[in-house]
Amino acid sequence: MNIPENLRYATSHEWILVEGDTGTVGITDHAQAELTDIVFAEPPAIGKSLKAGDVAAVVESVKAASDIYAPVSGEVVERNEAIEADPSLLNTDPFGAGWIFKIRIAEAAELAALNDAAAYREQIGA
Repeated sequence: MNIPENLRYATSHEWILVEGDTGTVGITDHAQAELTDIVFAEPPAIGKSLKAGDVAAVVESVKAASDIYAPVSGEVVERNEAIEADPSLLNTDPFGAGWIFKIRIAEAAELAALNDAAAYREQIGA
């Protein structure tokens, strides 16, 4: 299972890649595998304020609908419209083209509460 080392991971299976004061957020390979074929994705609106743990987006698979949570607090500054047109990007490239949204991080200290790759591997038993 692909678990990039340079990301931080929420226990709810979201990842965040931090660049300056902005984080790109998506779901992990483990999450997409559990969901199976994703058929619908709704990223959050630009400008939406989120607190860590808030529902930020929704994805639906052939199995179930699933909430996607904000790993940190901040304001949505970009949304990936490509996943609305082609939700399967979440399955085929969850750490690349299948990102969901970008957030301007309000509380950088919240990143410390997220798992590194080793801790996330342990969480999912990989």
